[in-house]
Amino acid sequence: MSMRQKVLRGAMWSAAEKWGAQMASTAVFLLLARLLDAEAFGLIALAHVFLAFVYTLLDQGFAQAIVQRENLDPEHLDTAFWTSVGMGVVFVLATLFGAGFMANFYQEPTLAPIIQGMSFSFLFAGLSSVHAAILQREMLFKAFAVRSLLATIVCGIAGIGAALMGLGVWSLVVKELVFGSTASLLLWTQCDWRPGWRFSVPHFQAMFSFGINIVGFNLLNFLNRHSDDILIGYFLGSVALGYYSVAYRLLLIMIQLFSRITTQVSLPTFSRYQSQPDKMRSMYYKVTQIISLISLPAFMALAVMAPELIKFFFGEQWMPSVPVMRVLALAGTLQAIHAFNGTVLLAMNQPFLRLIAQFTNALANLVIFALVVRWGIIAVALGYVIRGYLLSPLPLFLVNKTLAIDFRKYFSQYAPALLGTMAMVVTILITKIALRELTYDFFYLVISGITGTLAYGLTVTWVAPELPKKIKTDILALAKA
Repeated sequence: MSMRQKVLRGAMWSAAEKWGAQMASTAVFLLLARLLDAEAFGLIALAHVFLAFVYTLLDQGFAQAIVQRENLDPEHLDTAFWTSVGMGVVFVLATLFGAGFMANFYQEPTLAPIIQGMSFSFLFAGLSSVHAAILQREMLFKAFAVRSLLATIVCGIAGIGAALMGLGVWSLVVKELVFGSTASLLLWTQCDWRPGWRFSVPHFQAMFSFGINIVGFNLLNFLNRHSDDILIGYFLGSVALGYYSVAYRLLLIMIQLFSRITTQVSLPTFSRYQSQPDKMRSMYYKVTQIISLISLPAFMALAVMAPELIKFFFGEQWMPSVPVMRVLALAGTLQAIHAFNGTVLLAMNQPFLRLIAQFTNALANLVIFALVVRWGIIAVALGYVIRGYLLSPLPLFLVNKTLAIDFRKYFSQYAPALLGTMAMVVTILITKIALRELTYDFFYLVISGITGTLAYGLTVTWVAPELPKKIKTDILALAKA
């Protein structure tokens, strides 16, 4: 199969994985939100803080080293596998004995057994990380699509069933464990590779020299993503964290839908073109424009229609999440685009530059959240957004060091999406005023969605009539890359 066919097929299956699995995951999430209270989601969010920290250390960055390497020996795979499995066992044992520390820190006695139960997912992740890296390297994204969709459905059934049985927060624990075990088993069935009984110190050192930057980035990403959870949980409690985590979860879902498809396929693709910066620069322009055309209107629509979306999908009990969702939506497009900047740096074998950007973001988040958390979850969300926009030039500066981008060309490509989004927002607000007497939020959401989409599409076509044809050409060009 040619590289063009691999890229195109990989993008299609990656889209199927992300959209299919996210739709199923979101449906499960919505059902559980109606069955459980904010405290349950807050406790799980606190547990995820610990779990996310451990996951940053689990495979030592070896999975991405396997994807990025041009030449790969069997000893690389065996060494990475036994390292990941060994780390998984160590972290499970450490968690079983040390979970009480987290519970005491947050003064939540019920947190310790929850963390202990969820810790077995470390072993599942360690057993399958190399298999996942091999499949990604070969762009066999069909396996990921099958894995994600089936595991999401199975864990969703288990979690909802447990919630209906009255298990409360433990239904979310059951859901996590079923997902981890099912996903690991499916990856083993989809990948033909099996580990040998070899461990090579030189191969370990070669992967570690690359992976240590990945670990450093992941640790900083942990602070970047979870310092708000840590501080909200400590100062404001699990209920406030529950409301915040629901709004933040929707932000992450949308970011993953709009950027993860591109970044997952682009890393193995771009890594093969790391010696051809002109081609990569051209692809960078194309992908960022496509992402902006989709993500900018989507996140602004989320901000405008947040009250109706929360009320219809989650219920009245989650209305305190509305202002947080509106604020976080302002950072959505920025997050979706910047996710791709990091992938470019990684593909160009510049993990240290990506590490610099993440260190700056993580440090700024930690400082800002610590200063504003006393004023509540809305203040934390505002701090997150303000930090994002103030530091947004940094990743562009680092990409420019690698690719020498044309900033005028880069920024001009956002104009159609920006103007179209402004027209869409105005249209939705007018629709909201016209339908203010409407009883059912469902009809408002449908009508606003249709009118807003039409306004956006017509404005973009009017401002840049050549753009639809150009986007079609760009997508085909990316498939041929």
